[in-house]
Amino acid sequence: MTDHRHGEACRPVDHGADAPVAAGATLAATGAAGTPVATGAAGQATIGDVRRSVAARRPADEREATSRRRILVELDRLERPLDRTAGPVHVTGSAVLAGRRGTVLHRHKRLGLWLQPGGHLDPGETPAEAARREAVEETGLDARHVEGGPLLVHVDVHGAADGHVHLDLRYLLLAGDDDPAPAAGESPHVAWFTWADALDRADASLAGALRSAMAAPAVRQLAVPSA
Repeated sequence: MTDHRHGEACRPVDHGADAPVAAGATLAATGAAGTPVATGAAGQATIGDVRRSVAARRPADEREATSRRRILVELDRLERPLDRTAGPVHVTGSAVLAGRRGTVLHRHKRLGLWLQPGGHLDPGETPAEAARREAVEETGLDARHVEGGPLLVHVDVHGAADGHVHLDLRYLLLAGDDDPAPAAGESPHVAWFTWADALDRADASLAGALRSAMAAPAVRQLAVPSA
């Protein structure tokens, strides 16, 4: 259950990723469709895995490029970047959930915006594990990471409740054709959308994630409707 959903009091702000960052972060590149990242125990090993996956991500646009730079700096600066109780800046995990019917969004209960599933990490979780757990809780679907994944398809930095800043890692997950059935306490407004309809409802943060997911081979191989 997600009482800490990113954007609890405010949706991502476009300038949230533009805070000054320290120089010297090495930004490696790989395919824009996404980068596999290994999961593991919480701690420095996991943070190292997260940093390598973010560094390997080729940004889809300038917003994502700025976000990636900020995330890399914060992963080096923060003592416990995966722990939301350690400070106002922390990592979150979310899911771009895809299937033959398109993609799944839920309407945030307080904000009234259509968003991808996601939220804070529970103790001991990796961002990829949190993304899957949140997807299952918020949609009721049997969400799963792609074969060979988890697959990081987008990153974004945005403001959230109480002055927090979320370093959000977005992973591609797949689901079958069932109708969503969210867990008790989650938003009841959850639905499949065609990719075109989802883009029509998306803000800049979500739109970038959707476009990156659509380019992933695992999605392109699906017989999904585009409109």
